[in-house]
Amino acid sequence: MALGQIGTDLLGGVRRSGASSEVLMALGILAILAVLVVPLPPVLLDLMLAFSVSLSVLILVTALFIEKPLDFNAFPTVLLIATMLRLALNLASTRLILGNGHEGAGAAGHIIQAFGQFLMQGNFVIGMIVFAILVIVNFVVITKGSGRIAEVGARFSLDAMPGKQMAIDADLSAGLIDEQTARRRRKELEEESSFFGAMDGAAKFVRGDAVAGLLITAINLVGGLIIGTAQMGMGIGDAARTFTLLTIGDGLVSQVPALIISVAAGLLVSKAGVDGRTDTALIRQLGAYPRALGVTAAISLILAALPGLPTMVFLLIGAASGYAGWQASKRAARPTQVEAPPPAPGEEPIASVLVMDPIRLELGYGLLGLIGENAQPRLTDQIRALRRQLALELGFVLPSVRIQDNIQLPANSYTLKIKEMEAGRGDIRASMLLVMDPQGRPINLPGELTTEPTFGLQAAWISPALREEASLRGMTVVDPATVVTTHLTELVKDNLADLLTYAETQKLLGDLPPEWQKLVQDLVPARISMGGIHRVLQGLLAERISIRDLPTVLEAIGEALVHTQNTVVIVEHVRSRLARQISTMFTGEGGYIPVVTLSASWEQALGEALVGQGEERQLAIAPDRLQQFVRGVRETFEALALRGELPVLVTTPSLRPYVRSLIERFRPSTGVLSQNEIHPKARIKTMGQV
Repeated sequence: MALGQIGTDLLGGVRRSGASSEVLMALGILAILAVLVVPLPPVLLDLMLAFSVSLSVLILVTALFIEKPLDFNAFPTVLLIATMLRLALNLASTRLILGNGHEGAGAAGHIIQAFGQFLMQGNFVIGMIVFAILVIVNFVVITKGSGRIAEVGARFSLDAMPGKQMAIDADLSAGLIDEQTARRRRKELEEESSFFGAMDGAAKFVRGDAVAGLLITAINLVGGLIIGTAQMGMGIGDAARTFTLLTIGDGLVSQVPALIISVAAGLLVSKAGVDGRTDTALIRQLGAYPRALGVTAAISLILAALPGLPTMVFLLIGAASGYAGWQASKRAARPTQVEAPPPAPGEEPIASVLVMDPIRLELGYGLLGLIGENAQPRLTDQIRALRRQLALELGFVLPSVRIQDNIQLPANSYTLKIKEMEAGRGDIRASMLLVMDPQGRPINLPGELTTEPTFGLQAAWISPALREEASLRGMTVVDPATVVTTHLTELVKDNLADLLTYAETQKLLGDLPPEWQKLVQDLVPARISMGGIHRVLQGLLAERISIRDLPTVLEAIGEALVHTQNTVVIVEHVRSRLARQISTMFTGEGGYIPVVTLSASWEQALGEALVGQGEERQLAIAPDRLQQFVRGVRETFEALALRGELPVLVTTPSLRPYVRSLIERFRPSTGVLSQNEIHPKARIKTMGQV
């Protein structure tokens, strides 16, 4: 009783000091460990045994009522504490049984005595057999089965983690979920993996507890007989009867909570994939098939008619099954209404086939690690940064990039598709680095020679250990994720006009600040349609002109509409209004715009070659003259490129769009400007003439 008084005083002191639940938990675990050393009086042992049984019932009921296994992810910890408590109580009861067993059946407390008398019913042989059967049920059936389910669940959960992480990253890159949802789903995935891994280990606690209970029971029985007959002078019959009752009662008090918790563990690990509480799921699924209940009722009625079998029992079962089947058939027929039948499970509407991904990145299975949690840097993070960069530079919101695996691709290959059409393809090494020489010299490092997929430059794949050596030699070192992102960036910039949709144009106008909405209302649809603005913006993006300054673009469109409805002329006027922006865009490191002018003879020749009017106007030039023009442009620009200059071609405003349409076929990266697009304050440097 002194130990109980000390515990009561200590608990009262803790409460008076305002200690938190963590302190109480620590004191509780220390108290369990103290039981292993400090003897317990029978009254306190009864109290703790009752607490052990109640705790096991609470764990079982909680496992039944939870919606999903992760709702009880503290189960492995609870299981460890409950196992420690039972083993400590086993040791405390063993000490009382062996030390005071000669005093009678109540030597170890009333609970052990009551359990032993209830199970044995005056015959210790029957008691031992029933106890052995309980141990076998717990150890061989429930514990072994739940342990196997936990082991397989942990293995499958770990194997499926990369695929699930890839699905989360793909949904995030595709814009189907936001960053907060992705973070929550990743956390749930980590918790699920950790839970099943912990359950695999926790199942060993249950198995070890069953073995320990069996060994402790054998020790109590043998030790009690020896102590009773050799030390206490008891007869062999009295010793067997007394110590068997105490031992079986003690074993039963330990095995009943162990059996209950084993059932709870089995329910928890077998609940994976089942939605809702266990009782709701069982009733919903077992009662979902009226025919099955009807067959059960018919068989029960047939068994009731057979001679020798209890007729009333099978009649009650048959009636209950028949009534349940009748109610289930009524529930199944109740929702039937005159309406279109729902599509078959798993069958997608045909219209979903028509939906196209604006941008899709398909990876071979060897590149899936680029989007994993451990990838540094992660491809999905770089794509998100690319979308932000394009929004800042060009005022264009890049559509969501769908990332998916493609088993038909080689392991280390990827493809980039724009509106379901392949726009680029590359072959990379996920665990290596790509190096290129800025001077175009051969790569003299050990590695695998290759061609850089974006610009077709000579390159090589090297080991990450050679990164510092390559950097010291002045080479450009790029990781695989950056190679893919760079390729994607260039392809997107080459297809900006196609990626800007009508719906995106509407969204851009709708997102303008309220003070600019009046301008939009004045223009659309009274003076120009939304489709007209869409075509103007596409014309700007086709030459990588930023539309971020959308109010200025709209003002320029309004000004041009006074004189023309020709989209080409409107685009040229908008470009002239964006002269400062365009001049800044082509200003080099020297602070000037390097320009190549078009000679007067060529301007006259190209001007005379223009035919048609309005939207139908086009350039009709003789093939030999066209070849001569192409050759002159190529020779001039290549000579300047060797000097490290990247000039733009300057011509008159009326010729600029047509000259650009010629040059983009063989030098798409060369800028073509009109005199109106060079800002008055911009510095220019004439590098040559065509």
